[in-house]
Amino acid sequence: VQLQASGGGLVQPGGSLRLSCAASGSIFNIGDMGWYRRAPGKPRELAATITLGGITKYADSVKGRFTISRDNAKNTVYLQMIRLKPEDTAVYYCNAYILSGLSSYNAYWGQGTQVTVSS
Repeated sequence: VQLQASGGGLVQPGGSLRLSCAASGSIFNIGDMGWYRRAPGKPRELAATITLGGITKYADSVKGRFTISRDNAKNTVYLQMIRLKPEDTAVYYCNAYILSGLSSYNAYWGQGTQVTVSS
């Protein structure tokens, strides 16, 4: 099982980006999916999560600006980011709990995609 993230880049303050993360491999089912981020010199923190049924949760710092969604048919999770701020600069990692033939769900992580917000 692999998670492949894409969509990061350099954007000016106030701009927008959309991150994508696709799961592939031997997948029977995917539970919760999410996006985490690690800013320079800081620990990794949750940005947003979404359950299989579509229930979402956001960090206070991104509420109203970030929207997480998923396409279960494509095993893909998205993070739409608007009104980006310099403090959103971080490496963004996708995460998913995946049932892949084992007896329980296991957590998988994508490789990380850099988001830089700067003028």
